[in-house]
Amino acid sequence: MDKGSTYEVRDLKLAEQGRKNITWAESQMGALLHIRERFGRQKPFAGIMIGMALHVTKETAVLVRTLVAGGAKVAITGCNPLSTQDDVAAALAEEGKDGSIAIYAHKGESKEDYYRYLNMVISQRPQMTIDDGCDLISEIHLRHPEIIPDLIGGCEETTTGVIRLKAMERDGALRYPIVAVNDNKTKHLLDNYYGTGQSTIDGILRGTSILIAGKTVVVVGYGSCGKGVSLRAHGLGANVIVTEVNAFRALQAKLDGFRVMPMVQAAPLGDIFVTVTGNKHVITLEHMQMMKHGAIVANSGHFDAEVDYAGLRNFATQVHEIRPLVEEFQLPSGRRIIALGQCRLVNLALAEGHPSEVMSTSFCGQALACEYLVQQKGKLKPGVLVLPESIDEEIAQLQLVALGVEIDILTDEQRKYLTSWQEGT
Repeated sequence: MDKGSTYEVRDLKLAEQGRKNITWAESQMGALLHIRERFGRQKPFAGIMIGMALHVTKETAVLVRTLVAGGAKVAITGCNPLSTQDDVAAALAEEGKDGSIAIYAHKGESKEDYYRYLNMVISQRPQMTIDDGCDLISEIHLRHPEIIPDLIGGCEETTTGVIRLKAMERDGALRYPIVAVNDNKTKHLLDNYYGTGQSTIDGILRGTSILIAGKTVVVVGYGSCGKGVSLRAHGLGANVIVTEVNAFRALQAKLDGFRVMPMVQAAPLGDIFVTVTGNKHVITLEHMQMMKHGAIVANSGHFDAEVDYAGLRNFATQVHEIRPLVEEFQLPSGRRIIALGQCRLVNLALAEGHPSEVMSTSFCGQALACEYLVQQKGKLKPGVLVLPESIDEEIAQLQLVALGVEIDILTDEQRKYLTSWQEGT
């Protein structure tokens, strides 16, 4: 491990490859680079320290550079023990030697290191936070409430984090304003639906090299992420089964052409299982005991609680790592279950996360949310907020420009028609 006053990373010698990967990501993140160019002129974050707990990927590095261009100093750590790209962390550590970036992250962190790194970020006394999963925010509230009066606001990236934040809000525990960037329409469309769909399948394929066609894929949860996974699995020739607890989403899945049933019925049928619910133990040990010999279990929800991985490990008579982060568990019955990425985020544990184009729109949301919080400093009450629709529309327009797509513009006659009620049949 390489350590300095502003970093703790796996190996600084990986920095050159990290820079190459960041440059590759930037080539596909034109919308965010447009915002960076404006930030570089206007410096909206001059004098502000931003504390971040995000997946330390090449795309996240592009966001970090964008905030720094806007005048911010950044302290960043990971939000999942297996999601850091060590070469990118090394590159950020090198870039941060001028005092602009502090980074504490490596792939395979222990739980102790994970929370130690969160606290190292907090020790920088951030005035804004960017979180993915709410661990940074909850750690501040539970153990460092003394910095809350200095916090302008924060942003949350993922569905699981928003669920936790709304629980904090209901309990009266949330003490500063947080923008639910996850709730941007642009984030749901590209990140959750297209991003999770593609990157989850990517992680499964990199880990196993199996043929998807003809397999029965059980998708647990049919929110935006579950819809994306189901769409991509079906497109590769899989027979898709959906399990749900929400009647409307179950109805959507049925009308989209998928079989819908309870997990106890799906467990014996599936070849591949993917959890995307944000909930706990949606696949239990009992379910796994019902599965076929050789069934594959993967998770694409934020936390590793969705599958009872610990229960499986304790119950198994033998555990064999076939390849890094691909484990075979032999059950007392003689059947074997394959678990991917320790049932953490399979798209980051075994692949590279979402494509850069996808993360461009998500991180446009983060960048513009930070700017919005600065502009509204002192005016917002503690709670979970959603960005104004005009900002979401701006993000969509920036991405269209980056893709070289033009759209129509309303005429004066059409605007008048849409804002009047007198003209009818």
